[in-house]
Amino acid sequence: MKTRIFLYLFIFSSLIALYLYVSGDKRVAAGDEKITELKLSIEQLEDSLRTTQLKVLDMQYFSLENNDDALVYYDHLSLEDPARYIADKLLETNETKGDNPMIPYEGMVNDFKINKIKVLNHKWIIADFSDGKYWGELFIQYELKDNLSVDFTLADYLLYTRSN
Repeated sequence: MKTRIFLYLFIFSSLIALYLYVSGDKRVAAGDEKITELKLSIEQLEDSLRTTQLKVLDMQYFSLENNDDALVYYDHLSLEDPARYIADKLLETNETKGDNPMIPYEGMVNDFKINKIKVLNHKWIIADFSDGKYWGELFIQYELKDNLSVDFTLADYLLYTRSN
């Protein structure tokens, strides 16, 4: 009887060991498959990141911050961020009551105000303006003087038409 108990115990232990081996093997295979999927996902994300970084570099090509030749014009002024300073000065024109004086149109829904500004180099700015419904763009020439005042001259402009 003792032998039968040991035999049953051995068979039961063997079945448990076999079950643990098979389920462990399946777990390892599933883990390996998950790791492969995650590695593929990481590669795709890295490629996407590289593509995005290249697009950002391409978009920054026309910007004062990345134009060392244009920044040389402002070395003597000891400005930490000339592009931000110039953009802030242009945004100050929004503070006037009514339409922005740089915009040659009267607002139709609200007052026209400048929204976005891109300082292209040491002479030019492109800006977006809107009244909430209608919008357009400005091409502005500017001069940053030694006393840190900025003169803005509107070079060209356009107002987009609505199709509704």
